[in-house]
Amino acid sequence: MKVIEARDLTFTYAGSSKPAIENVNLAVDRGEFVLLTGPSGCGKTTLARCLNALIPSFYQGEISGTMSVLGRDMSRLTTSELARKVGFVFQNPENQLFSLSVERDVAFGPENLGLPREETRRRVDWAMKITGISELREAAPYELSGGQQQRAAIAAVLAMKPEIMVLDEPTSFLDPLSASQIVEAVAALRREIDITIVLIEHRLDLASKYASRIIVMDQGRVTLEGPPSKVYGEEAKLLGIGIPKISMLFNLLRKDGFDLGRTPVTVEEASQRIRSYLEHD
Repeated sequence: MKVIEARDLTFTYAGSSKPAIENVNLAVDRGEFVLLTGPSGCGKTTLARCLNALIPSFYQGEISGTMSVLGRDMSRLTTSELARKVGFVFQNPENQLFSLSVERDVAFGPENLGLPREETRRRVDWAMKITGISELREAAPYELSGGQQQRAAIAAVLAMKPEIMVLDEPTSFLDPLSASQIVEAVAALRREIDITIVLIEHRLDLASKYASRIIVMDQGRVTLEGPPSKVYGEEAKLLGIGIPKISMLFNLLRKDGFDLGRTPVTVEEASQRIRSYLEHD
């Protein structure tokens, strides 16, 4: 089932003469882990805002084309209606954490859905456990590390039980270790619960091994799309995205006449390719 479909989607912010996204066509299947990337200013965040109706409900401008989420036309849905289905995690977790304790932040969504107290409690406990922050229940969000804050923001979204989770560069403010842990936590969610992940990310070394598909945008358009091993070629490099270093190495080896098979995205996969090549050489 296609949970997200866009056809010729174009949006121009009010006061701008150039579309932020133009003629975007894409489809996302239920349960996919889609990695959305591209150079700065390519339209990634604008597309993400369309997925939860921040565009055009909050960000004004001119929109054309169509977009549906879970089979429903976005033009007929409000942000509040979509909040039950599409969870959105922002770049800076401090934008989503405002209570005096992590527990209160995680409970905010279910409470505003009008859920019974016991159901809210069950959801809060579940969301904090699955994101590994149960011990931070009473902590104030401003006392947490960047990685802990991001986990708390993810837990707050999960407590709403969305079917789709969109994360807009959640590692931007994190050190490499914390960033790796967050991406691994997001990948674990997909394995443990029935959820579709759309991750907007530029740290492709960290995220590529978990993605089922890569979508590359440039100048407001989708320019490349497919499995990581097919996308990370010379064309992707020319677009200015930081493809995984191991993928770049294999591309260079291929140019020098060493055909080692499809482009790997992890060191483990690369070592298998090299071992197989040497055994059959």
